[in-house]
Amino acid sequence: MLDKLLTFSRHNKMALLALMDALLLPLALWSAVVLRLGGYWDPKLDPYLWIFIVPPLWVIPIFVKLGLYRAVLKFLDDKIVYTVFTGVSLAVLVLTAVIVMARIGPFPRSSIIIFWMFAMAYIGGSRFVLRGIVRRLDAVDAPREHVIIYGAGQAGVQLMLALQAGKEYRPMAFVDDNPDSWKRTFRGLSVHAPKDLPLLIEETEAKSILLAMPSVSRGRQREILESLESLRVPIKRLPGMADLVSGEARVEELKEVEIEDLLGRDPVPPKQELLARNIQGRVVMVTGAGGSIGSELVRQIVRNNPSRIVLFELSEYALYAIDHELGSLAPDIPRTPVLGSVTDYERLCQILSAFKVETVYHAAAYKHVPMVEHNPVAGILNNAFGTDTTARAAEASGVDTFVLISTDKAVRPTNVMGATKRLAELTLQSRHAAGSRTRFVMVRFGNVLGSSGSVVPLFKKQIKAGGPVTVTHPDITRYFMTIPEAAQLVIQAGAMGEGGDVFVLDMGEPVKIADLARRMVHLSGLEVRDERHPGGDIEIRFSGLRPGEKLYEELLIGDNVLPTDHARILRAQEYHLPQAELEALMNELGDACRRLDAPTAFALMQRAVHEFRAAPHTQDWVALQEAGQR
Repeated sequence: MLDKLLTFSRHNKMALLALMDALLLPLALWSAVVLRLGGYWDPKLDPYLWIFIVPPLWVIPIFVKLGLYRAVLKFLDDKIVYTVFTGVSLAVLVLTAVIVMARIGPFPRSSIIIFWMFAMAYIGGSRFVLRGIVRRLDAVDAPREHVIIYGAGQAGVQLMLALQAGKEYRPMAFVDDNPDSWKRTFRGLSVHAPKDLPLLIEETEAKSILLAMPSVSRGRQREILESLESLRVPIKRLPGMADLVSGEARVEELKEVEIEDLLGRDPVPPKQELLARNIQGRVVMVTGAGGSIGSELVRQIVRNNPSRIVLFELSEYALYAIDHELGSLAPDIPRTPVLGSVTDYERLCQILSAFKVETVYHAAAYKHVPMVEHNPVAGILNNAFGTDTTARAAEASGVDTFVLISTDKAVRPTNVMGATKRLAELTLQSRHAAGSRTRFVMVRFGNVLGSSGSVVPLFKKQIKAGGPVTVTHPDITRYFMTIPEAAQLVIQAGAMGEGGDVFVLDMGEPVKIADLARRMVHLSGLEVRDERHPGGDIEIRFSGLRPGEKLYEELLIGDNVLPTDHARILRAQEYHLPQAELEALMNELGDACRRLDAPTAFALMQRAVHEFRAAPHTQDWVALQEAGQR
């Protein structure tokens, strides 16, 4: 029957509620009179039975005016008490006036006060009873996932209210670090200490934990996530407080906990003068604008109001994607998407001169180590010669500042990709030493989370597929940084120095890739399958180091490093080659690449990059194929 009532139209439901109130109000008045008379009815009141019809005649129109019948039962909140209080109080005043004017002597005056209390209880209580019934029916019709909310602050309570009104999750309990909040209750949900979590999960059959602490520092959030890791329960989190305040996200829009939440550091606020120095009011060009680093640089650049941004990209789709995104992100910033290669000197000169570019951020590069290892000639041409060509065009076109995005793999490289990036650094250092009017700056950092080729997207895909998760070596470690933090620091570092500087970003502590894989499995609510847990869900399989890969990455060639005005940016003091010597090596290297003579190319690169030691299994696939056909 209740199910049928819930299917009634909105107007029919309003009429039923009004009819219920029309019955409850006389009942409240009768209850008040009988209570006042000690539980008996006074026959002297029989001529005045019509007085019991007065409350509905006055109160129901008042309730209609106050909007009581427009409220949806399922979403009733505490404001309903104010509405009922107002309506019943007005009804009491009217009832008092009627009794006085009708000169009803036998009617007990004090029963009017009792009527007020009964009417409040009957009308208000009926709403909350109906709300509970409707919510219970919803819960039966649509089973919801049981969850525990970590954080009993304002965000946690708002999340609880939002989830109780929805159909996906059912909050079962709160957990909070603050002892003062323990054993308190919110809407029937108790607050517990974190140590109670294992028992709570078992008792409530909770399938996930919702982290509702958007304002805590990233360091504290990392500590909480690490403490929850052993529970093997999926963890979701609220959006950040900035997104909630700006309206870009709602409380109920839960997100999966990302590995960035475990590895990320509390950001150092950027220095606005450094961010704006090479960008504000200037024409800026980003090469490789559609890549993971290049596209984030573009997003950061448009926030600092350049007079124009030129998007230079070889991939047509990547260029289209970032140009389309900027149309929504920064529609007022003039932008020009340009297709082209960083090895095309004439094309670069045309673009730089036509738009009078003042600042270049050079992010274009082949960076996937195993791929470049077997396509070394293409890697040398794009990374080393592409950088030199773009720098030469920048000099010829009068560009003020040229910032190279380098890598920690350029330090004592064991792979072609790292060696090409170090050679790119050397070409810029040589140009600065020769007295270039363009200020050349290099910024070196490690892996960025979520970039193309990063292990994080690969691990996510493998976990989703049920495993195995492949790690090259049990002891391999890497530095990690979020893409937005890296891009901000690159822009700030590019505003420092006089030219020829190699800046190194503070990447924090290195992370074991095997530990990273385990954490990602655990954060998915799964167990790693190993000797201790043979019944686990996901296997971590070690595949062996790939060509050119080394166990540990470094950020400095030597120990000679100087601090800067920014806590996360250091200045490296490293060798460079005289321009004449480097030009001769580059000419020979170019000839070797055109001949696909990889051994000669490697030997020449080792003469330029003193620390480079090519892996013995590094071979160019095209050269191998040609050799096999001879």
